[in-house]
Amino acid sequence: MTLPANWPAISLKEAHDILTAPGSRFETETVTIRGIPTKVWKNAPPTNREVFLAARQYGDRDFLVYENDRCTFETFARAVLKLAAQLQADGVKKGDRVAIIMRNLPEWPVAFYAAEIIGAIVTPLNAWWTGPELEYGLVDSGTKVAFVDAERLERINEHLVNCPALEKIYVSRYDEDLPHTIVFRLEDVVGKVNDWGKLPAGEMPKVDIHPDDDATILYTSGTTGRPKGALGTHRNMMSNIIAAGFSAARNFLRKGEPIPVVANPLDAPQRSMLLSVPFFHATGCFAVMGPTVVSGGKIVLMRRFDAEKAMQLIEKEKINGAGGVPTIAWQILEHPNRHKYDLSSLESMSYGGAPSAPELVKQIKQAWPNSAPGNGWGMTETSATCTTHSGEDYENRPSSCGPAVGACEIKIMDIEGKTELPRGEVGELWARGPNIVKGYWNKPEATAATFVDGWVKTGDLARIDEEGFCFIIDRAKDMLIRGGENIYCIEVENVLYDHPAVMDAALVAVPHKTLGEEPGAVVHLKPGMHTTEEELRQFVAGKLAAFKVPVKVVFWPETLPRNANGKILKTELKKIFAEPQ
Repeated sequence: MTLPANWPAISLKEAHDILTAPGSRFETETVTIRGIPTKVWKNAPPTNREVFLAARQYGDRDFLVYENDRCTFETFARAVLKLAAQLQADGVKKGDRVAIIMRNLPEWPVAFYAAEIIGAIVTPLNAWWTGPELEYGLVDSGTKVAFVDAERLERINEHLVNCPALEKIYVSRYDEDLPHTIVFRLEDVVGKVNDWGKLPAGEMPKVDIHPDDDATILYTSGTTGRPKGALGTHRNMMSNIIAAGFSAARNFLRKGEPIPVVANPLDAPQRSMLLSVPFFHATGCFAVMGPTVVSGGKIVLMRRFDAEKAMQLIEKEKINGAGGVPTIAWQILEHPNRHKYDLSSLESMSYGGAPSAPELVKQIKQAWPNSAPGNGWGMTETSATCTTHSGEDYENRPSSCGPAVGACEIKIMDIEGKTELPRGEVGELWARGPNIVKGYWNKPEATAATFVDGWVKTGDLARIDEEGFCFIIDRAKDMLIRGGENIYCIEVENVLYDHPAVMDAALVAVPHKTLGEEPGAVVHLKPGMHTTEEELRQFVAGKLAAFKVPVKVVFWPETLPRNANGKILKTELKKIFAEPQ
């Protein structure tokens, strides 16, 4: 890769000062949020209601495409308003929790916005979770109404007796007899996707919603192993909408080029995105769905990711953006049939949520010279986007996750959390901005331990260079990431300990070229006991989601190595799986 001779045209600070200045589209201002002065995007939409209203102006443009289903922005709007009216008829009020538990389907955004515009708190649960895990999410959140697909209904059916707050379930694409008196077909309310245009125009519900009102609960696990619900506001989600445009504008300034200005959003060419990450993730919901809805983009969905199918869709739907996690980029790049498809429409291949090799940047530029590779850093607690990295900046610093976007701040603190460290030193990454969630749902102690004066303590070890680019050195204690899915080691270890033959257990990362890493287990058995690798894997599979199941199990002949404090030396155990698979 060869960077332009005059790059960068201006410093990062100069670019940020220009973009956030008074009168700019990306202007920032300081407002008081929960007693703390906070820098925010002045021109961000106030709430999801305004995002929904903005989307409707795109009328007959395609919005959601899934296999043979296709809806426009207008038919989407009609389905949302019909469902919102039904939710109000069901007694859902501002602040009530409405769960969505389904794969990526056109019905997912409809359920999301229907609940958002009446002031409900949308609670997207991980569609990969097992029945007991989903039961926990429904009970912990106190969900009143849930939207599910056929597979998830089967998974939670036997657990409904343990969810007393759950009053009603709407199931989509379910052909069997309804299994419970509280279960209703979603199609009986809004019809099938291709018939949404037959619905009445609808009316906006009259609900008073403000930027810092509660909007979402997204579950994230901690070192305790129990998922915690990150309580986000409308402002948190809206921050992604401005951050997306800010990153692109910064690239133009860094190259010394004028920022394209489109006076009327309807005049801008429509961008299309192949969504390969789940809507229930902060990335899919906040970083992709929100900005795409407000900008009139098209989202193409897949039942499950398949590289060849993805290339067919890129060619057919003229996809401009793809990615999500590094594994997706790798699978397309290395597919033997890539040359058979016209992928020239791709303008960006962006990803986050998992480690990516610097080599990936080079390969993307070689395969698609006109595309801009990009990555970034965020977490559920930062409502997705906190730093962004793309274009020449990414090519120049391929191991960085980029600088913070204009309204966000990052700093490096010592491990005790008392002293900010100088540039270049490694410590714990803290982040602050309009995107930081309020805290953890019904967990005041965990909230107090993680959120300090508007800052979130990320648990990630990082450094920030002199210009402001962040480099993640290591991740939160006892966590690994498989293709964008967080796996908290203690949760899997606790299941292994439940097996009658296991005395000692540790979960560590197994390097993987495309997924980043996978879980591997090292166990020591009790004297006289015997089990097999496959038996342990099946044991874990019976209690946890499939992506958490160890891909390998190694039997250790003695108690696992520990330090003087009794902590298992995972750095030693990682050497067992050191070679990429």
